[in-house]
Amino acid sequence: MNSSVNKLLSLDREEMTELERELFLKDLKRVTDEYFESDGLPSLEITRAEGGFVVCLLVTARRIKNVKKPID
Repeated sequence: MNSSVNKLLSLDREEMTELERELFLKDLKRVTDEYFESDGLPSLEITRAEGGFVVCLLVTARRIKNVKKPID
């Protein structure tokens, strides 16, 4: 199979592998840590829905951080 067919097939799956889930949650934690003070990784639930998937992310936060506007 050529790479475009492989890419299409990989986009239409029922679930993420454990490695993909772990990498995604680590990436997400880096972003959420900029806005929230939290412990541990966020939790992730992916459910098949009409037209695709419903992705639910839960982050437990002790506080919301003050975010400073970047200087242009």
